Amino acid sequence: MKDMTGSPANKGKFIDPAITADGSARATVALDALRTLWVNTGTLCNIECANCYIESSPQNDALAYFRAADLARYLDEIRRDALPVEEIGFTGGEPFMNPEMAQMAGMALAAGHRVLILTNAMRPMMRPSVRRALTALHAEHPGRLTLRVSLDHPRRAVHDAERGAGTYDITLEGMRWIRDAGIPCHVAGRSLTEESEADTRAAFAALFDREGFRIDAANPAETVIFPEMDLAVEVPEITTACWGILHKSPSDVMCASSRMLVHRKGAPRPAVLACTLLAYDDAFELGETLADAARPVALNHPHCAKFCVLGGASCSA
Repeated sequence: MKDMTGSPANKGKFIDPAITADGSARATVALDALRTLWVNTGTLCNIECANCYIESSPQNDALAYFRAADLARYLDEIRRDALPVEEIGFTGGEPFMNPEMAQMAGMALAAGHRVLILTNAMRPMMRPSVRRALTALHAEHPGRLTLRVSLDHPRRAVHDAERGAGTYDITLEGMRWIRDAGIPCHVAGRSLTEESEADTRAAFAALFDREGFRIDAANPAETVIFPEMDLAVEVPEITTACWGILHKSPSDVMCASSRMLVHRKGAPRPAVLACTLLAYDDAFELGETLADAARPVALNHPHCAKFCVLGGASCSA
């Protein structure tokens, strides 16, 4: 067993998957039903953000490009085992860096699933070939393809401080194209300021109104505001007693209904992970098939507490 946080703030915590630092029984989450299957398309990205949880960048290819041939096998498993998957989500990196992104989205849509693609809506998405593909997919499967754009904050200065000067304006340009194409669009922001969530949502609402974006700033499924994940901040471990104390259920946590596919650089085949947040932690690798990955997950990482249980966040729509 090892300390998985590497942080003095949480020294001695998140070590034993069964027991917390004070000897209590650690909380686990069973897979109630696989509703959302995430695909990490690869960690390469066209930009490098100041605090990217997965360290995506133009150089980081630790997670290789996911391939359509591999996705086909998982879609076959879903069909064969009648798994209740409703949505296939694609994340990265920047998914539109992957040359097979549009093909994979088409495969998932043709299999009857909703598709959610997380994107920064910048130049990879705006390539003419990508725009043609997205337009065609939307026409063939109206209302079943959604693009969730990473717009960290409705104020330019806050967004650009995280993603780089000029990125706000480029992202808005991409969002205007999505608007004009009629493709459903959601936004993912982050709690990067001290303002209240209500104030942030009000600022997003004003921006959406000015731009004519058909996005509901008050709806947490359409405008997601993620809590920050900082391993330098102390967080409590989640014990079995916490469910009653917090008036929450294990079913509320993301890993009760989702898993993520990745292909690690140099690995012979893809793997299934417990969630989207812990792509590099071997303790959350559950096997090579969706059947392998149907086992319970121990909440043995600070992100489990800060993001999912206490933050109440989920990457799924």
